[in-house]
Amino acid sequence: MPSIDDILIACESRIGYQFRDRVLLRRCLTHSSSAETRLDSNERLEFLGDSVLGVVICEYLFQNFPDQREGQMTQMKSWLVSRQTCARVARLLKVEELILVGRGLQSIPDSILSAVVESLIAGVYFDGGFEAARQFIHTSFREELALCRPEDAENFKSQLQEITQREMGKTPEYVVVEETGPDHARVFCIVARVGNVVFESGCGKTKKEAEQQAARNAVESLQRPAAERDVFE
Repeated sequence: MPSIDDILIACESRIGYQFRDRVLLRRCLTHSSSAETRLDSNERLEFLGDSVLGVVICEYLFQNFPDQREGQMTQMKSWLVSRQTCARVARLLKVEELILVGRGLQSIPDSILSAVVESLIAGVYFDGGFEAARQFIHTSFREELALCRPEDAENFKSQLQEITQREMGKTPEYVVVEETGPDHARVFCIVARVGNVVFESGCGKTKKEAEQQAARNAVESLQRPAAERDVFE
């Protein structure tokens, strides 16, 4: 089993940043299940890192997409700072095996992976300043930034398909569950279904509009913790 020093050295190598404060780096990697108290875990760092990530991503979008409206940039930001994106970054950085967790945890869920990335962002910010944190985010989120296309910012069907194909290996289907109103003012209610999982329905004056709303409900559900999702099986 690797020593703490070996873990910290490996982490610095994988994230491309060398800490002056090794105690701070260790806290970045410490889940509450292995800490003496919750204040000794990375929870407070996660709180700060989330905000630093948000500022850097907003700055990046503002500078790189000058023709995009506020609503489109909000959607792009939501995608880039989501738990799923941070968890993917953790896997790309290969820090999963470096996280200090209690013996009771048999696997590392996305929530812990995401928290470690946000904690490392806060750690780099404290240890090296805002410019170091910005550089770390730009480098570690490089692939996600390249994939975030403004034309898809409000295309929830496209977003949902990317998520479900990548994380579930399945393509969503859209099923009409209700049609109401007279012929000249029909309202369609549609659900997005992925395998046996059905998400909250979306309604609209056209099937296309209802499908987009259904996809939006599904994307927003998948961005929440599993226990809080609005899904039906």
